[in-house]
Amino acid sequence: MAAIDPREEDCVLEIGPGEGALTRHLAGRCRTLTVVDVDERVVSAMRTLFSDGSVEVIFGDFLATDFQAFALTHPGRFRVVGNIPYNITTPILFHVLDNRRPVYDLTIMVQKEVGRRMLAGPGGGEYGILSVFCGYYAEVRALFEVSPNAFFPKPGVISLLVQLKMRARPVHPARDEEFFRGMVRAVFGKRRKTLRNSLRYFTDPRGITLPDLPLLTRRPEELSLPELVELSNTLLQFAPEPGRV
Repeated sequence: MAAIDPREEDCVLEIGPGEGALTRHLAGRCRTLTVVDVDERVVSAMRTLFSDGSVEVIFGDFLATDFQAFALTHPGRFRVVGNIPYNITTPILFHVLDNRRPVYDLTIMVQKEVGRRMLAGPGGGEYGILSVFCGYYAEVRALFEVSPNAFFPKPGVISLLVQLKMRARPVHPARDEEFFRGMVRAVFGKRRKTLRNSLRYFTDPRGITLPDLPLLTRRPEELSLPELVELSNTLLQFAPEPGRV
């Protein structure tokens, strides 16, 4: 709870409350608390547990939640928290990042290996698409590890609580974010190839002739976030219709 540090002005959206272990601690400590779950049994139990109306309970898929609409009806600093099924970690992360405008931060429990990928820097096998996008859109920090013994049933993995504080603006902004994201996905999808070879899967369909750049002899995982952004901005200049590829 200290890691989340809820405040009176906070509007908190909890993903999958389960039996309400976290919900109980958050209730009454923020302006509004809303839980969303796709399991009717969980929703029914939450509505019974918080029948006093202190917690808003929504039956639905978090991945379909419209953050902009939600923020309009829930004034306050918009925060997302959750202890989620690990098999949907990546979709949840990207849903929050893609719809981050009204979000202040995301505090979420993930499998340790996923957390390491979120925090990874260039030069290793853990560095990839998730590392780049998390670093581009947010300040990411690991809070603490959680032993399997803290859960029932006990999972076979160590967990890590991570927090992503959304950036108002990327430190190294891409001229065209859609173009940048497409490039990152393309090169890391062929990460064993040099950039000169992996980029062709992205540039050829767009009619872009690769310029003669020294860094094209390197592999994707060797480039830092600023270098990837710079590469994207450079390639965009060679597009037939810059900004419309």
